[in-house]
Amino acid sequence: MYFEKTNMQQPKPIKLSLIPLLIIAAVWGAPVASGFASGQFSIPTPSTIIDQAGRPIVIQEPFKRVISLYGAHTENLFSLGLFKEIIGVSQHDDYPAQAMSKPVFSYHDDPEKFLAARPDLVLIRPMIDRGYPQFVTMLEKSGITIVSLQPGTIDEMFTYLAVLGILTGKQDRAQQLISQFNKSIGEFKDLIGSRVNRKRVYFEAIHSKMKTFAPDSMAIFALESAGGINIAADADPVRNTNIAYYGKERILSHAPEIDVYLAQYGTMNRPTLSIIKQEPGFNIIKAVAMDQIYIVDEKIVSRPTMRLLEGIYLIGKYLYPKIFDEKASKILKR
Repeated sequence: MYFEKTNMQQPKPIKLSLIPLLIIAAVWGAPVASGFASGQFSIPTPSTIIDQAGRPIVIQEPFKRVISLYGAHTENLFSLGLFKEIIGVSQHDDYPAQAMSKPVFSYHDDPEKFLAARPDLVLIRPMIDRGYPQFVTMLEKSGITIVSLQPGTIDEMFTYLAVLGILTGKQDRAQQLISQFNKSIGEFKDLIGSRVNRKRVYFEAIHSKMKTFAPDSMAIFALESAGGINIAADADPVRNTNIAYYGKERILSHAPEIDVYLAQYGTMNRPTLSIIKQEPGFNIIKAVAMDQIYIVDEKIVSRPTMRLLEGIYLIGKYLYPKIFDEKASKILKR
């Protein structure tokens, strides 16, 4: 995947609200987000955000009519406590359940449909910027603010949540989510402590191409937060993605060491236990021979939302069922 960063524009004055210093402190020292594009998104000043296409936007007051064209955006907007402000979602947005009550929009739609809905903000991701520039340009020329975001690491996820909070006037709630996430991660790690022999795990991203995840991806963060050791820590990331090259030969070179074989299930990867077990050569993998193969939904291990905690909990239960018991469940439910 490749995304060409647009030239920096003059900041577009939209609406300004005071940003609590706490939320700026939460993300100020984090690396500038790069996500799945060569552009950057950040909070350069308390009144300005820069999206992943390099658009600088000055916020004067919260946006009130938002269309989300990415499931993670939708989920996070609801987590921020928004409802009436969300006037549209993308086609397959089904979480939380309230999202299914909202009108559906797509970047394949005629821009007139968007104009008729009178949004003041449309949230997209770099893939839309990259693949449908005419659609994006038409909305912008009609006076609609476009913000493109898709974080790829945990640090970027915190910046991303802060940006969404700034755009919607939910800065305090965004800070609460960031703090809650960090607290839960700490509690999971304390629960594991030194009570276990860490299991070594291969985490499959795309079975047909024998790809795993980039070492700094959210999926690997989830694995390591659950107490697992990433057997493919030397994987070579595919440019501007959370995926990494590995290959069957390298997987099989670790065959005796792999205690657990995890596979992500989603749009790009639809594995089954039988597909993994019947893959030529995989019978020598320790985890395959011992039936330690587990499949997890990409929505809880690869999306930048609070449900990443569910992914950590689920992986923890697969790896250490005696440790991830009722105490772990209580951490998740807080």
